Amino acid sequence: MPRFNMSIAHSQTEDEALKRIKNELAEMKTRFADKISGLQENWNENTCEFSLSIKGLSVSGSMIVKPSEIRICGDLPFPAILFKSKIEFEIREKLKQLLA
Repeated sequence: MPRFNMSIAHSQTEDEALKRIKNELAEMKTRFADKISGLQENWNENTCEFSLSIKGLSVSGSMIVKPSEIRICGDLPFPAILFKSKIEFEIREKLKQLLA
């Protein structure tokens, strides 16, 4: 399976970044209910193991919220390899906006 691995810098406190990310994940479950299903998140302090299905394709990975950066890595299904750069770009832009 293709992997993605990215780091996004931010200027929020770790607690504020965690709060914003958790709120956004909760909103995504409703806002994208027609595209995303089975969004699971398992938090252990500042680390989240996640999995979801986007239009029938399963994605899983982990996210670590640090005081000055967010690290995200995970596995994409083979059909999504063509969209890997777009997926990474969208995640990066959304997190930049969320944590501005």
